[in-house]
Amino acid sequence: MTAIKHALQRDIFTPNDERLLSIVNVCKAGKKKKNCFLCATVTTERPVQVKVVKVKKTDKGDFYKRQMAWELQDLTEVDAKDANKENPEFDLHFEKVYRWVASSTAEKNSFISCIWKLNQRYLRKKVEFVNVSPQLLEESVPSGESQSVAGGDEDALDDYQELNSHDEQDIESMMEVCEYAISNAEAFAEKLSRELQVLDGNYMDLSKGHIKALQEGDLSSPKGIEACINASEALSQCMNVALKPGHDKLMAVKQQQHMFSELRDTFARRLTNHLNNVFVHQGHDQSSTLSQHTAELTLPKHSPLHRDLLRYAKLMEWLKNTQREKYDGLSRTYVDYMTRLYEREIKDFFEVAKIKMAGTSKDGKGKFGLHGSSGKLTGSTSSLNKLAVSSSNSRRSQSSSLLDMGNMSASDLDVADRTRFDKIFEQVLSELEPLCLAEQDFISKFFKLQQNPTLVENVDDSDGTVPSRPLMTVLLTSYIETELNSLIALGDKIDSFNSLYMLVKMSHHVWTAENVDPASYLSTTLGNVLVTVKRNFDKCISGQIRQMEEVKISKKSKVGILPFVTGFEEFAKLAEAIFRNAERRGDLDKAYIKLIRAVFSNVEKVANESQKTPRDVVMMENFHHIFSTLSSLKISCLEAERKEAKQKYTEHLQSYVINSLGQPLEKLNHFFEGVEARVAQGVREEEVSYQLAFNKQELRKVIKEYPGKEVKKGLDNLYKKVDKHLCEEENLLQVVWHSMQDEFIRQYKHFEGLINRCYPGSGITMEFTIQDMLEYFSSIAQSH
Repeated sequence: MTAIKHALQRDIFTPNDERLLSIVNVCKAGKKKKNCFLCATVTTERPVQVKVVKVKKTDKGDFYKRQMAWELQDLTEVDAKDANKENPEFDLHFEKVYRWVASSTAEKNSFISCIWKLNQRYLRKKVEFVNVSPQLLEESVPSGESQSVAGGDEDALDDYQELNSHDEQDIESMMEVCEYAISNAEAFAEKLSRELQVLDGNYMDLSKGHIKALQEGDLSSPKGIEACINASEALSQCMNVALKPGHDKLMAVKQQQHMFSELRDTFARRLTNHLNNVFVHQGHDQSSTLSQHTAELTLPKHSPLHRDLLRYAKLMEWLKNTQREKYDGLSRTYVDYMTRLYEREIKDFFEVAKIKMAGTSKDGKGKFGLHGSSGKLTGSTSSLNKLAVSSSNSRRSQSSSLLDMGNMSASDLDVADRTRFDKIFEQVLSELEPLCLAEQDFISKFFKLQQNPTLVENVDDSDGTVPSRPLMTVLLTSYIETELNSLIALGDKIDSFNSLYMLVKMSHHVWTAENVDPASYLSTTLGNVLVTVKRNFDKCISGQIRQMEEVKISKKSKVGILPFVTGFEEFAKLAEAIFRNAERRGDLDKAYIKLIRAVFSNVEKVANESQKTPRDVVMMENFHHIFSTLSSLKISCLEAERKEAKQKYTEHLQSYVINSLGQPLEKLNHFFEGVEARVAQGVREEEVSYQLAFNKQELRKVIKEYPGKEVKKGLDNLYKKVDKHLCEEENLLQVVWHSMQDEFIRQYKHFEGLINRCYPGSGITMEFTIQDMLEYFSSIAQSH
């Protein structure tokens, strides 16, 4: 039976943290014999649970298995059947009566005796023992194998514990160190006693002052907090003493450890309750100052709260290391409280920002209207406090465009609108940045997070429904990101060019945050919002290109400088001012390339479709304007486009001059074209005058048709025609007129050369000289 007992202890009860105290081999009464074992057991951990367990062999008979168990507290009666005669039968009354037949009366008596002792020691409700010998209930069972199972007195039930392999190794190690452990048991015991005294005296002794601090120390005063910190550290040292093998089995050590555990639990409860109250009180104090900040577009500072709570940082670390469940509970409480507080603060803060950004007064319905901002970006900036309020009906558009910028007049209000928006947006980011950094720094210090403080080690709900997320994200959830995106959408709606300001400001703050901590909540959140801003910026550029493509030019008026050409100039001036020294210059350069190519292609499109204004004039004037703009701004990424614009301007200027000037001396042109044709056919130049149609007499006749007076009259009409084609704002009339003068002189010199070569010595000359012609061009220009 001893071998069976050890096997059952090892295989069945040790894995369940139970001790086997008594065993009886039984079968059910009145049935075919199927043997099993009834086992009396107690748990190794307090509170002690006492059970009667039924164990039987498996069908294959290889090992034992647990079949059924009853709590001893459910046992109402034990019936031994006969108190005077040996009888192996007995009944156990649980929720129903179980009738058993033991393999021997001795095993039965030993088992019943053990049940009686367990009942006396652990149960308030006493079991009724029927037909049991009084002697059996008062004395230990006589010698035999049952004795080693049931034990002697009642205390033996509590003190007995089967040694496991680890315990045996510890004892063997101690005995090997002490050579007389077997030969002199008393000396060995005395040595153990001395070691225990040293252990108790120096390493597991907590001062009365520390105990008092843990039990009733003031957690609201700096002095009391310091005392509690020192006491908690001392307690941890005592509880973490490295015991020598076997010392953990000594009663004195167990009692000391039990006292430490109770002190730990008591102080943990006090600390948790106190910090919960601090969170609540600080919340009320913080909320009372909230209204003071709303109108000022500033966020309340949490530094007083952080300063007060950081006094408990070491205690939070102690709680984290000793009572993780309470630490996690406090983390959840703090997050719950701060989430509500931040939600109110951030919502009110962004509401004020939107009102200031919209720049309109509140109407009778309690809604805030929006107005667009468009126009040239010139003029002085008005004071934000003196800005006039305009209704949406008085403004041309809620979204700026290159077309609007080119057509609308400059106004201080347009400039002030954008300046005000830029200042408000910067103020919003400047307020959010220190708030997030301060909160993250506090979380790192207060909750003692070893790695990146955005990571929470455990703020999950106990039921596991909330996944583990970054603590800052849990705390602020998506409030900041959502509100920022909403503000950005409003700014974009007010004026699409606000996306330029937002891209620069947001990029700078993202760059700053990444330099501080690239994995911080602030860096991550602003990075996400920057994606939205960049998307809006790209959408703005695409919108401008689309508007260029859809532009329609009046058929009844001259084209002049196209609105998107002047719009690009104003856009570039605005962008250069905004992006000066900006981190995201590359984004603007890419936008420039897209915009300028669209400007080029759409200028050509309009020139081809123009009916009132010659194609060359549209190309010449607009590419001249583009060339001047790019030369003035010196945008390095557009250097190739600047050269291309100059080339197109020059080509179309020359083309327009040649086509418009045409042949002012038409008959003379036709005459010399005939002369050149004869030369091309092989007639020598000096023999051309012998040709009947091209003799000297015919030449003199043609020259007489172009006296100086007629030439000047023709040039005057040409000037008027050119003046009608060209626009005033580009001021190219004199440039064109000078180019025509050069072209006319070139033709004049060409004619003179042909006369000298083909009619040498004839003395034939034009009716007017080059000097006369220069005077004609000058006087005509001055007269207009």
